[in-house]
Amino acid sequence: MSDNIKNLILVASGKGGVGKSTVAVNLALALSQLGYKTGLLDADVYGPSIPTMLGPSGKPGTDGKHLFPIEKHGLKIISMGYLVDPDVAMIWRGPMLASAATQFVTDVEWGELDYLVLDLPPGTGDIQLTLAQKFKVTGAVLVSTPQEVAMADVRRAKTMFDKVKIHTIGLVENMSYFICPNCDARHEIFSHGGAERGAQLMGVDFLGRVPLEPKVREGGDAGMPVLLSAPDSQSSKAFKEIAKALDERAQRIYQERTKAEGKRRILPIVQS
Repeated sequence: MSDNIKNLILVASGKGGVGKSTVAVNLALALSQLGYKTGLLDADVYGPSIPTMLGPSGKPGTDGKHLFPIEKHGLKIISMGYLVDPDVAMIWRGPMLASAATQFVTDVEWGELDYLVLDLPPGTGDIQLTLAQKFKVTGAVLVSTPQEVAMADVRRAKTMFDKVKIHTIGLVENMSYFICPNCDARHEIFSHGGAERGAQLMGVDFLGRVPLEPKVREGGDAGMPVLLSAPDSQSSKAFKEIAKALDERAQRIYQERTKAEGKRRILPIVQS
């Protein structure tokens, strides 16, 4: 990975359908709005959803050796969805998927970035393991919905990151509660507080809740994420607070890592 990328953040989930890509996109946008140079890498090669959520933008440029990310909404973006026809199925084995995701980090001209946010595929497969083992990762953000069945899969994802020595920065509870668009009433559809309790049991930080709000789905389908289409919505406010919580922890991790690396460079003088 380029030394010009300060923080590599993995956004992961143990299962699909929890809104991981929605969290990754809006988290990247929120970090950009905080003033950070931010990139977004869609590592879900089988099911790339970033082009839909951010809108069509043509194909990335190339100089024959490197790809140049698409720049949109203040982000630098790369996705397999920008490189192949949307109707083409990626019939690849695991090692090919992992290789493609790796090249998206190493062979893309990202330039200087404060954050590169990776939207990982669901589960604990080849792509997750390869990225975790090959690059200096700041940490992982886990995404879940409140119900226990989703938390069971998140715990497995947390175990995977523990085994490859990737720090879990925290847990985000998506679709935490439903906000009625007509009366603004709050309804706990998928139980309440499951992710926060799960975070406490796993010993990780709880970064925040994102409500189940129609504007989130509408913005994602229209290629204009809720942080841009409805910046004053409760969901947008939640994403902004989560980004601040993530940034605070990532900065601390980066400083500790830099300090530790500096100590390792100071070699003792050995006298004969």
